[in-house]
Amino acid sequence: MDQSVFRITKELSDLQKDSDLSLAVACRDVDVRNVKALIIGPHETPYEFGFFEFAFVFNKEYPRKSPQVQATTTNEGRTRFNPNIYANGKVCLHPFDLVLGLTWHRTWRGERGEQWSAAQGLESILLSIQSLMSMNPYENEPGFEDAKEAHDKKNQKNYVQKIRHETIRISVVHRLEEYLGINPDGTVTPDNATGEIVSAASTESDMDTLDEESCVPFEPFKDLCKRRFLWYYDSYMAAVEKGKLEVKDNESFARMPFESHGNGMEGKFNYTELEKRLKAIKAALDVETESWAAEGLQAKAQETTVAVNLQRQFEQVVEHFKRRDLAHSIELVGGNPFVWLVTYFGKPMTNLDGGLFRIKLCFSPRFPEEQPRARFETKIFHHRIAADGTPCYYAPPSRREDVRTHLEAIIDALEEESPPYDPRTLVNPEAFKLFWGSVDDRRMYNRRLRRSVQQSME
Repeated sequence: MDQSVFRITKELSDLQKDSDLSLAVACRDVDVRNVKALIIGPHETPYEFGFFEFAFVFNKEYPRKSPQVQATTTNEGRTRFNPNIYANGKVCLHPFDLVLGLTWHRTWRGERGEQWSAAQGLESILLSIQSLMSMNPYENEPGFEDAKEAHDKKNQKNYVQKIRHETIRISVVHRLEEYLGINPDGTVTPDNATGEIVSAASTESDMDTLDEESCVPFEPFKDLCKRRFLWYYDSYMAAVEKGKLEVKDNESFARMPFESHGNGMEGKFNYTELEKRLKAIKAALDVETESWAAEGLQAKAQETTVAVNLQRQFEQVVEHFKRRDLAHSIELVGGNPFVWLVTYFGKPMTNLDGGLFRIKLCFSPRFPEEQPRARFETKIFHHRIAADGTPCYYAPPSRREDVRTHLEAIIDALEEESPPYDPRTLVNPEAFKLFWGSVDDRRMYNRRLRRSVQQSME
């Protein structure tokens, strides 16, 4: 195998195995030199939980020579999201800017030891790009690092405000509307992704030929972004509420000193419209999830591979729970292998002790390409459970087709008493703030969790 291909393949494999919830990479099986990457915007920045996509091209001399990288979340070349992420897709990294073959209007040649080396790779570039998405991106512009004048402070605030707005509008709302077929007037175009029941057999055939059809758009992060939208929906809505307090609808964006025509972020605020569109996306995702049940019954009748597989996995999981003498029960809703209902009994001697929670697990006929969507039907106040019942959990990509792994990951997230701090799991802002707050905050969190546990038994 070509050494560069071997290196790229290993890096992709390592990144896909990593549990970093803010990075994702993918490529077509037939072309590992062209890689797509997704960076989820860091917490407490104007980029928070945005979906930013980048395209990498690795030459045959990699890793001796760096790859080329281009930002593709640019509003079709009209929006510059950062002083170092241009509207035309150019990404300017220090110290990678020159060796990546990208232009930076500040002359920089790098100090000794700062040039590209074979020890660096895809992950180091992604982390460097992610570091640009800071709380105060204004200071990323060369010469503005120490800008502290009154007009600079005003510009910094204005810059953060418009980045936050466009992060939601372009990287989240526009992306999800395209995925779901939501039109500008709010109507949804019926298709396979949004609920039209198609032949399960043809779906299975389509999946078999997907990789062979070069004309099919390569959208490896489609399902991931849908699931993450459900995770972060409350955070998006909170950002909208904050934006409404800071700016008025139809107020124009302020132009920054380093922005120019064709390479800036121009537009107007309209948080009222964004709120409406976010709610429409949430509703469409809920409809899509519910539509899987009808598609699943059709797949069951046709005995598709996915239907047979899920039925068999259900039987295996039930047997596994019996062998381990676990009290949790699992059943198929209406005998449909695409809709599981789990009854979880709270772990003894914990805040969950005595609780009784129903968890609904919905599967797509395109499983595992489309991952299952879980929801707690019993209300619970928990920092890893969103207000609508969506749990935040991590199932290793290598085990994404194993339903038991998903169930165990959900239970682990629910029962973990001393998790490491990770803002990427912020799916319930109110509970998260209390859980990671002061001693008194944690006491309040525990009281509210216990109260919801008690209510689950009523």
